[in-house]
Amino acid sequence: MLDLFLNHIDKFKLCQKSDQILLAVSGGLDSTTMLYLFREAGYKVAVAHCNFQLRGRESDGDEAFVTTVCKELRVACYTKRFDTEAYAWEKTLSTQLAARELRYSWFKELLIKHQYAWLATAHHFDDSMETIVLNLSRGTGIDGMAGIPVKNEQIIRPLLFASRQQIEKYAVMKGLVWREDITNMTDNYQRNFIRHHIIPRLKDLNPSLETTWHSGIEKVKGEIALLHDIYERWKTDFVKVEKGRVTIDKAGFALYKDNPAMVWRCCREFGFNFEQAKDISRALHTQAGKKFITHGFTLVIDRQNLIITDRLQNWGETMIEKSQTTSYLGPWTLDITNMAGPEIPLNETTALLDSRLLTFPLKWRKWKSGDSFCPLGMSRKKKLSNFFIDLKLSMADKERAAVIESDGMIIWVAGYRIDDRFKVTAQTTTRISLTLTSE
Repeated sequence: MLDLFLNHIDKFKLCQKSDQILLAVSGGLDSTTMLYLFREAGYKVAVAHCNFQLRGRESDGDEAFVTTVCKELRVACYTKRFDTEAYAWEKTLSTQLAARELRYSWFKELLIKHQYAWLATAHHFDDSMETIVLNLSRGTGIDGMAGIPVKNEQIIRPLLFASRQQIEKYAVMKGLVWREDITNMTDNYQRNFIRHHIIPRLKDLNPSLETTWHSGIEKVKGEIALLHDIYERWKTDFVKVEKGRVTIDKAGFALYKDNPAMVWRCCREFGFNFEQAKDISRALHTQAGKKFITHGFTLVIDRQNLIITDRLQNWGETMIEKSQTTSYLGPWTLDITNMAGPEIPLNETTALLDSRLLTFPLKWRKWKSGDSFCPLGMSRKKKLSNFFIDLKLSMADKERAAVIESDGMIIWVAGYRIDDRFKVTAQTTTRISLTLTSE
């Protein structure tokens, strides 16, 4: 077992003998075995134990056990108690998710404070199989079929080569003592249900399930690596990343028949789900100007590109062509209508302008220091900074203010006032209506 452990570490370059490693130890079979393997191999380790206070005396017993073992092994031990149920209620999370957030936040603090190179967790191959089944039940993509990663940023998983049966056999042979968590025997959690009912049935179909899946996961990981390589080369040709803006050339999607999958791969890091990706794919060449939104980002289908921007910051600017009927900037939507006659708008969110006086494309941008215009009813220019002071705008409103220009001249301080030089008069024969709405 020790040789397999060391070979696994060496194969995936998980850590060096000179590294300081923090071990997440619950006191159960897997993490206790991991602690003894690291000690037997001569690594420099410390232990972190979380008491989530969910099982009363049992939780306290786990903490006492881990503390005692570390004292016997002369290993530094950090313990912390969490009010998990209160945190879960406050954050509206399940108990499992709450415990996960709490422990990994604390582990990160310890890594930084004590300068540990790695955090080692005791996930084994059975855990990885359960993860794949769980991911499949949730409609995973190909990445979810690779199971638990061996290495993820500062987290290493040195037991992923072994099954639980192998770990238990080694622990018994070495005479190790560990704590049993009685909740692992119930079906209250999804993983427990998979462990107790799904995996055994799969083993009925294939008694060599672990061996077969080891090989299968290796194939999947190889194909994922190949896919990532191809995708990175595709991005070089078709994706341009600037500050606050990602531009994706539509032509890149013509290379692949399954557009939704490719669109999703491009957009999922910004929070777009697969259903949105399918909608984006359908609108790709038919609905220029259509917008899709996640919590933090906006995707707009332009004539030649998909443009992803932050919803609130770094709005940049957008050009409005004469034929456009809709445009977007930050959290704003602008509806554009060409009309005849000299009607007057009914509210400040609509600007009515003499279209003969406009030069396209119009530019829509955030206002900047030094901007000035002739407010409706005035014959002289006024700085926007003074105009906003007169309106007693809050700082937040000023931050969100934008202007629309024609040939370098502001025609409308969007949502506030048009420029007198572009107003509709009795001589106006064609007019354009700009209506502003916010998300």
